[in-house]
Amino acid sequence: MSFVEYSDFIQDGDVATVYMGHESMIAVKVQQGAQTQTRYGVLRHSTDLIGQRYGSKVTCSKGRWVYVLHPTPELWTVTLPHRTQILYTTDIATITMMLELKPGSFVCESGTGSGSLAHAILRTIAPTGHLHTVEFHQQRAEKVAEEFKEHRVDHLVTVRNQDVCKDGFGVTGVADAVFLDIPSPWEAVRHAKAAMKKQGGRVCSFSPCIEQVQKTCEALSDQGFEELSTIEVLLRVHDVRTVYLSLPDFGPDSPAQAQPDAAVKTPPSHAPIALKTTTLPRDIPGHTGYLTFATKPRT
Repeated sequence: MSFVEYSDFIQDGDVATVYMGHESMIAVKVQQGAQTQTRYGVLRHSTDLIGQRYGSKVTCSKGRWVYVLHPTPELWTVTLPHRTQILYTTDIATITMMLELKPGSFVCESGTGSGSLAHAILRTIAPTGHLHTVEFHQQRAEKVAEEFKEHRVDHLVTVRNQDVCKDGFGVTGVADAVFLDIPSPWEAVRHAKAAMKKQGGRVCSFSPCIEQVQKTCEALSDQGFEELSTIEVLLRVHDVRTVYLSLPDFGPDSPAQAQPDAAVKTPPSHAPIALKTTTLPRDIPGHTGYLTFATKPRT
């Protein structure tokens, strides 16, 4: 099992996703002889998981069943242990696209946090790219490095425990793209520029407050970055439901079928028909953060 390569069968040591519902999933470290408690009963790893094909429907001890799915960055985002606030797929997809990431890209990131974005980056840049990620907090850096090894993507990533605003990314002239998710990204802009290739590249900064965006844009302009733009991604999910509507009575099909006393007769009843429709949400999920993008000109 690897987060960047697909496996057919569940093996001892894998991290599998147990799917109980659209909003009910857990990540499970598969181990010989271990058990996992779910709301549908016990999953016994040795008999219920190991050797099963990913995507299988597995019956729990209470007779209810779950699906066991191969891990992906998207599934990891909704099941990972939160050590920090994380980025979700809506923002991650925009970041990956706007930074123009592809297989073979070299990327610098700060801070690593819980590793939600990092896993998506690694899947995108594999098999020949590399991620240099910097985390200020020592225990978080150690934990995310363990997870990268457990998920078998550690050959694609270098984790550094340092202050990016003071010490930079630890590399110079290698990055195709840089991502900043720190309280004062404007202090790291010069280090981002130093880490990027001479052929140019893209930088993105994620900030929840517009004042942070203003300072970062000033720093980007001072360092010669171009094509500055700031966007905010809001997700609006439509609710799909079935409604039942009665067909209206439009009267007789032709004048010849009209009856003189039709106006006083009770109109025929029509059985309601089922229709699929969507409704807009009454509330839209609130602001997550501003994404500021800029381009380093070729030198």
